[in-house]
Amino acid sequence: MNAAVPAAALNATSPATLPPAAVPTPDIAARVIGWQRTHGRHGLPWQHTRDPYRVWLSEIMLQQTQVSTVLDYYPRFLARFPDVAALAAAPLDDVLGLWSGLGYYSRARNLHRCAQAVMAEHGGTFPPSSALLATLPGIGRSTAAAIAAFCFGERAAILDGNVKRVLSRALGFGGDLASVKEERALWQLAEALLPEQHMDIYTQGLMDLGATICTVRRPQCLLCPLQPVCVAQKEGQPERYPVKTRKLKRSARSNALLWLQHADRVWLVQRPATGVWAGLWTLPLYDDLSEPQRLGRHWPGQGEALPAFQHVLTHFDWALQPYRHALPAALGPAALAEVAAALPAGRWVTLAEAATMGLPAPIRKLLVV
Repeated sequence: MNAAVPAAALNATSPATLPPAAVPTPDIAARVIGWQRTHGRHGLPWQHTRDPYRVWLSEIMLQQTQVSTVLDYYPRFLARFPDVAALAAAPLDDVLGLWSGLGYYSRARNLHRCAQAVMAEHGGTFPPSSALLATLPGIGRSTAAAIAAFCFGERAAILDGNVKRVLSRALGFGGDLASVKEERALWQLAEALLPEQHMDIYTQGLMDLGATICTVRRPQCLLCPLQPVCVAQKEGQPERYPVKTRKLKRSARSNALLWLQHADRVWLVQRPATGVWAGLWTLPLYDDLSEPQRLGRHWPGQGEALPAFQHVLTHFDWALQPYRHALPAALGPAALAEVAAALPAGRWVTLAEAATMGLPAPIRKLLVV
């Protein structure tokens, strides 16, 4: 059973935020644990291990990425980097190359930095508490709690997007999670609900409920173990929760891509260490199509504009217009050097080499068949 809910946790919210009916009930954790044992997911490759490296890797990969996608990347990543020492010693380009296609590439850069910090500051062993784990690059409070719960049995609350949804609906938590104060209040309630034991099962159960039952739209309330105590279900409007009024401001931009090919090689440039696609290899970018077209008129071979497409990122929609120019295969070194002099600094790589490099998803789709 759960520990009693501290008065401080209940007083952290106003009555409008947490109505009396939503006071945490002692059997929430028991219901989640019982459901997980019978109906939760048990066959994922990062389950049934207490190895912090493997759990950490899965948690980082699963941030804002579907399980079905991670199932493809996770074993390949482990085959190349079987432990934290191997990951820390690898060049960042190799890490980005294996991460290519997963998106949110800051995760890969932080993954590499974190591995190096574990080696340098902790002797190659992940620290055994959520407080210490949260000091490492790229490991936030919820991720640190998940690793600590799964690997060390620590009573630490997770509160990722899925869990915020499950708990805010179950508790009828109406606080605006765009507010730091209200999010802190939900953290307190999540901590008050923690069971005394079986933290790994409880943590996995919350994750599984959010991913498979208590979904953003059309939650399957009849299959949910929390239905009898769920405030949102009693109200008949689960989609009302969680409340978050601040909307992400989106913008739009457009660029042209120069796809310059010579035989089986393409010209790639590396993006700066900060900003969009930081550290990744890409085709040269221009403000609009006129610039690659102008360059192409001075080069031998044939050029053509390819259909434009939209690439959706977290903060903006990016319209990209590829321009493909094929240089004659017989073009000599001097002529190639003259072409390269008009390009942003980069290098020629074969298409086979490009397939192993850290390429943004739309560039990979263009170049790698």
